[in-house]
Amino acid sequence: MNTIDDKAIVKDYFNAIGFDRWRRIYGDGEVNKVQGDIRRGHQQTIDTVVDWLKAEENIASLSICDAGCGVGSLSIPLAQTGAKIFASDISQKMVEEATERAQQTLQDPSKVTFAVQDLEGLTGKYHTVICLDVLIHYPAEDAAKMIGHLASLAESRLILSFAPKTLCLTILKKIGEFFPGPSKTTRAYQHREQDIIAILENNGLKVQREAMTSTRFYYSRILEATRP
Repeated sequence: MNTIDDKAIVKDYFNAIGFDRWRRIYGDGEVNKVQGDIRRGHQQTIDTVVDWLKAEENIASLSICDAGCGVGSLSIPLAQTGAKIFASDISQKMVEEATERAQQTLQDPSKVTFAVQDLEGLTGKYHTVICLDVLIHYPAEDAAKMIGHLASLAESRLILSFAPKTLCLTILKKIGEFFPGPSKTTRAYQHREQDIIAILENNGLKVQREAMTSTRFYYSRILEATRP
């Protein structure tokens, strides 16, 4: 499966059944136990990154690109700190939902600009580029290209999250493949941490901080890489 096919699958999924499913998960309405667990895990990842940035006294002066913004779970709280946010997603429905949430939540909605765009189509320069829970939708060779492109946009820092490739998680993923059904999502790709670190280093970035979010059904490794 090549990059174009993977991108098309992800785009179609998040503009159709995936949009309704993940809008519920990223919202505050009633969900089932598995979705509730994923909601908590995703929020922990968001909280970790927001706390990292809020601890910096200059956050209000930063330009931040939220690549793969979904419904604005990260963009909106960052905009509340005063930072200037450019947020994009491959799904038009996700962007429309994020825009609506920002208008309802932010005192100054102009602090965040939303756009429908895939990662490789992003342009410009930003102090910090963030890409959370996106690489799970793409295989290793495509993820490497995406990380390289995101790195080219980051003047100072790139923050990524990905599903780590471990023996335990690989076994769980294999077991899950035996139970297809209406709750099954797009293909989930895991990535070896050493591979991600090598890609970052090849693009002039060095990992300075890391964290791990782990719940029953949600696993996300977070890396913050900066330029020397």
